[in-house]
Amino acid sequence: MKKMYLFLSMVTVFALALSACAPATPVATEPPAPTAVPPTAVPPTATEAPPAVGSPEHPIKVLFVPSVDANVIVTGGEVMANALKEATGLNFEVVVPTSYAATIEEMCASPSDTMAFIPAFGYVLANDLCGVDVAFKAVRRGWGVYWTMLVVARDSDIDSIDDLNGKKFAFPDAGSTSGYLVPSVMLKEAGVTVGEELEAGGHPQAVRAVYTGEADFAAAFYSPWAAPEGGTPWAIGDDPEVPVDVNSCALNEDKSKLLCEGYRVLDARANIREEFPDVISKVRILMLSPEIPNDTMSFGPEFPADVRAQIEAALQAFAESEAWGTSLGSEDFYGWSGMQPAEDAEYDFIRKLVVESGTTIESLR
Repeated sequence: MKKMYLFLSMVTVFALALSACAPATPVATEPPAPTAVPPTAVPPTATEAPPAVGSPEHPIKVLFVPSVDANVIVTGGEVMANALKEATGLNFEVVVPTSYAATIEEMCASPSDTMAFIPAFGYVLANDLCGVDVAFKAVRRGWGVYWTMLVVARDSDIDSIDDLNGKKFAFPDAGSTSGYLVPSVMLKEAGVTVGEELEAGGHPQAVRAVYTGEADFAAAFYSPWAAPEGGTPWAIGDDPEVPVDVNSCALNEDKSKLLCEGYRVLDARANIREEFPDVISKVRILMLSPEIPNDTMSFGPEFPADVRAQIEAALQAFAESEAWGTSLGSEDFYGWSGMQPAEDAEYDFIRKLVVESGTTIESLR
């Protein structure tokens, strides 16, 4: 019996030894996830950057309203453009749109590359339409304001604004501040209904229409006459006509000035002096309007600020140069004797007139 027990014990020990030497059963594991292969990146198509504003391929458009002869504007405008290019290295293109409305529309259509010399009325419409921003206003012989004058033939029996009822009215352009907006309000407030209207195409042309008898009266800009050395300068409230015999008025030797015993005429009548040297003796001023803020130099609403700063500095320097007198300072051009910084709030008076007259950009087309 003991031998049997001993045998069984030995078998058990042997079995345990075999199991200890057997390899372990592997533990089942999840197969590794396949490595994701990223899609092939498509490189972006290279695009060429647009030409910079002021480059030869993208010149800055300088717009001038056609208030005087277009040839005079282009010639004088090029003088300014060349001076600005020399000072800044930028390129400019002089543009004279066909009307005040076209000038406004061009600024709004090209908000990042246009600057314009535009009257108060046009500025207000452009500012309200698309945010055109004023930078400077004109100074004419110390005045930051100007006036509308209503003119008639000197031998006319028209003595007051009431006498204009039913008369033929010549005006420069329906977008002109002094030539149309202001006189329209003046006539409306006086209860005057004009007869036929003639859009003459410019301030000199409106005066010419009265001189030739094509119209009974006209509206155009008024700048005060300049007194000779030792003379008393004009002041608000004075007679707008020169204080001497109007039959004495004549051209100087080079025809650059219209003088009346030394007093120089500077209103719109002087702009037709070569064609009609006797214009002062033939066309008289009936009345003046209230004061009007001077014309503006404005920028498109998205004009680059750094480029604008360069141009503003160059313009101020140009206004102090001799070349200014052959450009914006010429009496045949806009007659600016200088510039002053301007702010939008200065033109709130014109906004009021726009509302009173009911004028919109659509009505100017």
